[in-house]
Amino acid sequence: MGMIRSLFAVRHRELPEPVEPGTTLASAEALHIKLGARHVLRGVDIEARAGEVVALVGPNGAGKSTLLAALATDLTPDAGTVRICGRDAGAWSAGELALRRAVLPQAAALSFPFLVEEVVRMGRAPWNGTALADNDDEVIAAAMRATEVTEFAGRPFSALSGGERARVALARVLAQQAPLLLLDEPTAALDLRHQELVLRVCRERAAAGDAVVVVLHDLGLAAAYADRVAVLHDGTIAAEGAPAEVFDGALLSRVYRQPVEVLPHPRTGTLLVFPERG
Repeated sequence: MGMIRSLFAVRHRELPEPVEPGTTLASAEALHIKLGARHVLRGVDIEARAGEVVALVGPNGAGKSTLLAALATDLTPDAGTVRICGRDAGAWSAGELALRRAVLPQAAALSFPFLVEEVVRMGRAPWNGTALADNDDEVIAAAMRATEVTEFAGRPFSALSGGERARVALARVLAQQAPLLLLDEPTAALDLRHQELVLRVCRERAAAGDAVVVVLHDLGLAAAYADRVAVLHDGTIAAEGAPAEVFDGALLSRVYRQPVEVLPHPRTGTLLVFPERG
C-alpha cells in the first residue's frame, strides 16, 4: 500500500476544479488506433460531459474497449487527440490524471492477497497528501455500501466470486472520487440485481456531476440508463445520440448481423431491445 501511495506523492499536484453540468471532461477527435495489422478505430470523435452517462455498445471487435482505453490514456493513438478536462491527455502527470479519471478494466485481478477493504482503499492513493485524504475512511465506507460489498471487507479479494470481485473493483473506482469514470463491461459477471445496482450507481454519479462512460453489451440496460449511446461498428461510430433516437431495429440488425426488435414497454414506454426469435 505504501508503494502505491508513493506513486502519487507529488507535492505540487494541480487539484481538480468544480465543473458545471455539460462541461466536456473527456474527448477524442479523429481518433485512429491500429493494433498489429488491424485498424481498430478509424476517425472516431466522441465527448463525455459532466452530468451524463454515455454507453458504448456494439458487437465484439467493434472497438469499444479500445476507445475506452484511449480515453483512459492507456493506449496511445496513432492519430488524433484525446483531451481530459480540457487539456491534452499527455500533459497531465500520472498523479494529476488519477485525480481526474478513474478506470474499471474488464478483468479484476491482483497478484497479492489483499483484503477487500485494502483493495477499495487503493482508490484513495491519488489523494494522498491532500486535505481530502482526511476523508478516506468515510469515502471508502460509502463506496463499499454503494456496491454492497461491506460484508466482504475482511475477506481476501482472491477468495471472492467473479461477480463479487467486480463489485469490489467498482468500489475502488468510486473511492477514487474522480469526476470522469471509465467502466469497461462492469455488468459482465453480475447477476440481475447487481447489474441494475451498477447502472443505478452510474446514474447517481452522473446526477452528482460526474461524466460516466460505460461499455455495455446489454442494450436494454443502455436504453434504460444512458443519456447518450454510441454504437460502434467496424472501428467507427455508426450512430450516436439518445437511446430513443439511436436504437433503431434496422440499424441494430445491420450492426449486430442479427434481427433485432426495438419496442416500447407497454406500461412505462421504456425501450425494450431484444433479438427476434421465431
